[in-house]
Amino acid sequence: MPIIDVHSHFWQYPDHFNDDFRKQGRRAKAGVELDLTVRFEDYQRTSVPDVRTIVFGGKARLSGLWVDDRAVRDYVDAHSDQLIGFLSLDPTQVGWESELRSGHLELGLRGIKLMPMYAGFRPDEEWLAPLWEYAQQHQLPVLLHTGTTFISQAPLDCTLPRHLDPVAARYPELRLILAHLGHPYEGECVAVIRKHPHVYADLSALHYRPFQLYHSLMLVQEYGVWDKVLFGTDYPFTTVQASIDGLRGLNSMLEGTSLPRLDPAAIENLIFRDSLPLLGL
Repeated sequence: MPIIDVHSHFWQYPDHFNDDFRKQGRRAKAGVELDLTVRFEDYQRTSVPDVRTIVFGGKARLSGLWVDDRAVRDYVDAHSDQLIGFLSLDPTQVGWESELRSGHLELGLRGIKLMPMYAGFRPDEEWLAPLWEYAQQHQLPVLLHTGTTFISQAPLDCTLPRHLDPVAARYPELRLILAHLGHPYEGECVAVIRKHPHVYADLSALHYRPFQLYHSLMLVQEYGVWDKVLFGTDYPFTTVQASIDGLRGLNSMLEGTSLPRLDPAAIENLIFRDSLPLLGL
């Protein structure tokens, strides 16, 4: 059974980042500047057999990240049997509407990646209605960063999962993915995905905080929304194999305690969930 990784990046480092992003990025890994260059052979080497992967770059002028969608298209085309490309938008920048149409109609990219906090906008603002209308009309799933960051100028208010609630209510056929389970706002994220049939979350880049992830997935379990959580990695920050191992190891740290266990079958179903039909892909 294939594994679907719904959250993976393509970029070249440092070409796609400005100096300020690179400097602040050292906070992500204890002061070490990481080489975030993505190479397919590296992804494959740290993966498992039979994986389909959603890939995107990112656009956020405020934070100093910009990947042209053509670079993503070229990367995906070189490995089209495994990769599915999403376009990226920074709707605070002039020309985003033409980039949306070009990425979809000319480049053939099949979804949208947004970075509200990094770009400095709230997804529920009225002026974004044309974006949501286009995505719903053309059945383009939209994955949004929700949760924390290391970038000082990126406003936390823009990243709160609650801001996707009115979007989902206005556009009920729109497929949304709230990245990173909204951490550290997991409770908000669970509340939002539970009430909207086509709103999901991914758990990318969470396994290396295992006790936090345990609590987050216990919320998922207690609210009965295991079926709304999708597998993702956030490569190159972590890998498919490390993410699987991290999920499967969560209950082991509870040995010798009376803490409730996560359902092992639900964890396996999450790892092997066929997310593509859920997203209309």
